[in-house]
Amino acid sequence: MEVLFEKERPIPPYVRVTVNSLKRLVKDIFIALGVRECDAEVVADVLVTADLMGISSHGVQRVERYVSGIELGAVNVNAEMKFIIDNSAISVLDADNGLGHVAALKAIVHAIEKAKQFGVGIVLVRRSHHYGIAGYYALRAVEHGMIGVSMTNSEPLVAYIGTVERYLGTNPVAFAIPRKQPPPILYDGALSVTPVGKIEVYSKIGKDVPAGWVISSSGEIMSGDAKRIYDAIRRREAAILPLGGYLEEFGGHKGSGLALIVDILCGVLSGAAWGNHVGYTTVKNANVGHAFMAIDISRFMKLEEFYERLEQMISEIKSLKKSPWAQNIWIPGEKAWLTMQTRLKIGIPLHINIFENLKKIASRVGIRFDVEVVEERLT
Repeated sequence: MEVLFEKERPIPPYVRVTVNSLKRLVKDIFIALGVRECDAEVVADVLVTADLMGISSHGVQRVERYVSGIELGAVNVNAEMKFIIDNSAISVLDADNGLGHVAALKAIVHAIEKAKQFGVGIVLVRRSHHYGIAGYYALRAVEHGMIGVSMTNSEPLVAYIGTVERYLGTNPVAFAIPRKQPPPILYDGALSVTPVGKIEVYSKIGKDVPAGWVISSSGEIMSGDAKRIYDAIRRREAAILPLGGYLEEFGGHKGSGLALIVDILCGVLSGAAWGNHVGYTTVKNANVGHAFMAIDISRFMKLEEFYERLEQMISEIKSLKKSPWAQNIWIPGEKAWLTMQTRLKIGIPLHINIFENLKKIASRVGIRFDVEVVEERLT
């Protein structure tokens, strides 16, 4: 009997829908808003891929965010993106306030082409918007036998170590490394204790926020009602804590320090905004910055030799003595890959509140809500 795997078991009430019908709906929503069909396809693929991987914080629950940005005129659906610097192994892309997903894909593809020519390609992006999951773009390099790196800054949500104000973004970093057989290694993580999208999801499904994620502007560690906490963050009355927490004893200085470095690369160096100057998706001239790198492994050693060395390392890690509470020893990306394989077969679970919100958005933009439900679990 085939064993199916989901890294985050869906919590009722939820409906499970087919991948293709969900992707088609998301694509049609953006086309209805005036987005070019090829660009709408990119956005839909990024969002649905996140749900396939079990990263619901960055999946279709984010559709509302981008729709609102377009409706308010903050996101330019007719962006004319162009490389304003294109010199040997480096480039800078001006995204013209367009959709971040489209800009990011354009940038990593360009970085890969640079790496084919020079061994490495680095592309920075300015005047962009939120681009979804960082790992989506890093994985593009893996398809070419390369190592991919993807990072972005974001609106200020995170308190720098020793402060209680929102200043840094969650500033995720992703590294994707090919293997001879899938899954590739994929590390994709925010440099905050949690991404704001997870708190947003919790606020929609009625799940409490644990202590240690959020600090109020008065210095109180907040927990409990996710909607109350999410609203406090949006009002700038609270901030997410950096990776490691609010004390140096637990490594909070490491998380905030790394987030600062990402902001320097994505914001300061690219010519984009940084820290408090980065805008939300519904703000005109949000000026989000991204950074991408592709590394051609074959310039360092034969690809087969790299694969052999990597598999030896992974085998060594897998053979280590497990802790009493661990059922398995996971390599970064394995859980997401197994979840994806499962959901491609049995569909993607959506909490009923997110499912109903997609219905409202479809009605709002004047399209038919034609999503195929394969399972309902409402209790």
